[in-house]
Amino acid sequence: MNQQQSADSASAAAVHKMLAESGYSDKAISYFIEKPHMGAIPDADQTSQMTGTCGDTMGVYLKIDNGIIKDARYEVMGCAGAISAAMAAVDLIKGKSLEEAKKLNDGDIFRVLREIPAKKHHCIQLAVKTLQKALEEYQPGDKGVDRDAE
Repeated sequence: MNQQQSADSASAAAVHKMLAESGYSDKAISYFIEKPHMGAIPDADQTSQMTGTCGDTMGVYLKIDNGIIKDARYEVMGCAGAISAAMAAVDLIKGKSLEEAKKLNDGDIFRVLREIPAKKHHCIQLAVKTLQKALEEYQPGDKGVDRDAE
């Protein structure tokens, strides 16, 4: 392990400790630290964006083939709750049909995260609402972009 990796590891451990003490589960913390589905999909079939009442903003990118979500990514300007909720949402919809993805609800994400502070439950709602907006706006063959952002 080099000096940078050691510093990164110590930093991740400090973040983990702080978030655990704040009421986040290990799963939620892992999503926040690793950010496995963070970023854009350059050739996305649908992109949509929402800003929550707290000011957190999420953008979702969907790659869809024959009605199946082949890839999904979020860009999140927000807190640990928002990031972990968005990452969990991707795990729940990737590989699923559009109809299955439309059924995603707050409880599904909460069950994956297991625990986040009560004051952060609105972050789960934002992840779901952003995804639902994208699914509602999606038109096959359209390479849809967020209609509100145009």
